[in-house]
Amino acid sequence: MAMYPELMVIPMREELTRLGVQEARSAESVDEFVKNSQGTLMVIVNSICGCAAGKMRPAVRMALQQSAAKPDQSISVFAGQDTEATARAREHFAGVPSSSPSIGLMREGKLIYFMPRSAIESRDAASIAAELVSAFQQHCGAGVKQ
Repeated sequence: MAMYPELMVIPMREELTRLGVQEARSAESVDEFVKNSQGTLMVIVNSICGCAAGKMRPAVRMALQQSAAKPDQSISVFAGQDTEATARAREHFAGVPSSSPSIGLMREGKLIYFMPRSAIESRDAASIAAELVSAFQQHCGAGVKQ
């Protein structure tokens, strides 16, 4: 069950979908994206909280705009709204405590990079974006060791 009226969260969803991030709104959808992704998959756990609005979503936008290396595919789940999808995404983040917002990079169904809420809420969008760009350069694009 959703925590907030959908009308309230539409703009927060659109902040990411405008960037080409696809929404996974069910557990099955998350599994399909993970199973069928080629290369790297960025999984964003979106949230209604202030640190998602003022830091995480702007940082994702900046990183995708600034980096030549990018994930091959990006999806988002919305914590507190898409409950089953969020739970399934977190299952794919094996060994990492749940947090929202958060950002993971996966390859072949395995988590290769993770940024938890604690690394988001204490920093500004520009420094978060810089870390994401560094992670993209390390893990995404041509020439990266599989």
